[in-house]
Amino acid sequence: MAGTDPIAEAEADGAADALFVLTAALLTPARFPSVLGDDYPAACAALGLQPYVEGYGLVFGQDGLGARWTVVVDDVSLVAVAISSWDCGMAYDLSPDEASVVAGLPGWPLEVVTRAPGVPAPHDPEPEEGDPAPLAPPSGDVWGPAQRRLGADEVALQWSAWRSQVSDDASSDAGTAAPSTAAVASRPATPTAASPSTPSAASPGTPAEAEPRPTTWFDRPSTRKAAPPATAETPAGGTVPTGAAAAADAVADPYAGVRRALEELRGYLADPPPIGRVRSTDTGADGGARTLRADGPGWSLVARPDDMAFVLLDELPREVLPVARGPRLPALLEGLDAMAVRPS
Repeated sequence: MAGTDPIAEAEADGAADALFVLTAALLTPARFPSVLGDDYPAACAALGLQPYVEGYGLVFGQDGLGARWTVVVDDVSLVAVAISSWDCGMAYDLSPDEASVVAGLPGWPLEVVTRAPGVPAPHDPEPEEGDPAPLAPPSGDVWGPAQRRLGADEVALQWSAWRSQVSDDASSDAGTAAPSTAAVASRPATPTAASPSTPSAASPGTPAEAEPRPTTWFDRPSTRKAAPPATAETPAGGTVPTGAAAAADAVADPYAGVRRALEELRGYLADPPPIGRVRSTDTGADGGARTLRADGPGWSLVARPDDMAFVLLDELPREVLPVARGPRLPALLEGLDAMAVRPS
């Protein structure tokens, strides 16, 4: 029986223990990867963590053998500085102290587009007894809650492009209806995580064509304007669209889900939801414009408190449904923005 080399074994163990940091993300009440859940407690639960108010930093990297690891640290400030530096195009050596490590989880919950040089291609580590299943990003070939939330994130990042598709002269009672003819997104590819060498969002695609085609995530909306809404009176005195573009398997009334989402959002004002389910961030635009993100069972909302909103639904794959600024929407958005959690 051939003997083993203690020195070679020690070097192999050392390589396995090393972590080459590729990118990072924050997991806080105001800022967390939406792929993990509708709110902060749900996102923490997806990783087996307690939803502490201080939050966590998520460090994505490879060990010396190439295996994927998500390292959870409690030094949120360190991770936040690293992300800010990378977003500004600056180099930053993110090296968390071992004392700050809360957990080391196999796999990545997001698709990371970079890889460590000089090590094998990214792969899940060999499982050991008692290890959790490796984390994995959601599939780009199906539509579900994770894909819907990621789609809403992309709409928020490309707000101006989506907003340009809706005419300002269209009006509706946002309490029960919304304009029709939403821009339809193509089938998404696997979503990507931010990294020091790539933008924090997927690059906009080229204008959508008649036939859907794969993109980095959602296509930029078509350059043509959305058609004015066609509406019909409802017993409640509101309006419902009669010409909304919908997938072949969509329900007869595509905006039934939108009305349900708006009613649930009004319920949030009376009975606050779990922390992080409604978030407000500064867009950096002139005038202090903010972007509002809210999620619930089966729906996601993206809005500007001083403008209109877009809703995505589980039952309408890859559709973005605009909600015009009618008589009831402004008060709803203002109320949600006032209660929303904000980055510190």
